[in-house]
Amino acid sequence: MTEEFKIADKLIGRNYPPLVIAEMSGNHNRSLERALKIVEAVAKTGAHALKIQTYTPDTMTLDLDEREFHISDSSSLWKGASLYKLYGEAYTPWEWHKAIFDRARELGIIAFSTPFDDTAVDFLESLKVPCYKIASFENTDLPLIRRVAATGKPLIISTGMATVAELDETVRAAREAGCKDLILLKCTSTYPATADNTNILTIPHLRELFDCQVGLSDHTMGLGVSVASVALGATVIEKHFTLNRVEGGVDSTFSMEPAEMAQLVVETERAWQALGQVSYGPTEKEKKSLVFRRSLYVVKDVKAGEVLTQENLRAIRPGYGLPPKYLPALLGRRLVKDVRMGTAMSWDLIG
Repeated sequence: MTEEFKIADKLIGRNYPPLVIAEMSGNHNRSLERALKIVEAVAKTGAHALKIQTYTPDTMTLDLDEREFHISDSSSLWKGASLYKLYGEAYTPWEWHKAIFDRARELGIIAFSTPFDDTAVDFLESLKVPCYKIASFENTDLPLIRRVAATGKPLIISTGMATVAELDETVRAAREAGCKDLILLKCTSTYPATADNTNILTIPHLRELFDCQVGLSDHTMGLGVSVASVALGATVIEKHFTLNRVEGGVDSTFSMEPAEMAQLVVETERAWQALGQVSYGPTEKEKKSLVFRRSLYVVKDVKAGEVLTQENLRAIRPGYGLPPKYLPALLGRRLVKDVRMGTAMSWDLIG
């Protein structure tokens, strides 16, 4: 298993609480002021990192509104738009990046981005990002992956849509190009995703198959899927984030609001804490509770020489008497002295 490593000052690994990443995406709604408010809101939730995306419409697609460049899928959140127009609405202007990253660092959160071509990588290198993310739709773009891996920085790759064979090519390309610290994120590339289409049992399988850290890029509503993924070993959780879904935004429909993100941070850490280790018997804190187990007590006044019966000897709380398993062996035995009701049963009371 790949050893733990750091992204900025945050340790990543199963011995540490999961890294929670808030993805801004296009939820800044083309306003730098709003983008900076998102950064501040993320910091207040306790999330550990903020991620943006680095591209322009021209580095993503062609300026055409026809054929495959037009979104006609009736189930898509972006039906009716051209790809070029959609990316024009969603992209984060490059001149904003430094202000966003600086604000994040001031507030103590990790800031990084998803590049979509070599020019974006060069730009992000100039801003000294601590790590990189590859989006699901680019996880088969091996030249891009090699370029990012060559920076030597930790690399997070979403696995949406990828077959095992494709992921094998992706991981090999990253490692051969210099990536030592790799995180694969189980991802379902539908927006929003549903719990029954998420298949988080893949998380431990990915970890074993590729010997790397594994997390979840979660497009479902709520936090149940993310919390469950921690129980399966997820060390990173990524969720889209917005100030308020009602205010709209290209990804707002499936994005978390601040109160929800704060709860996600708390509950994923609780899930991690609960894992502990394989353990039987009372813990140190449970030992005080042992006295409240059931045990055998004399429940009526009994004279010396009388026989113990189910009427005068019962298993009750607390736990100062003999264990209940001895009840059959004690029934029919005679007491050697007078015993008052409420006396804990012990071997010295019988002959």
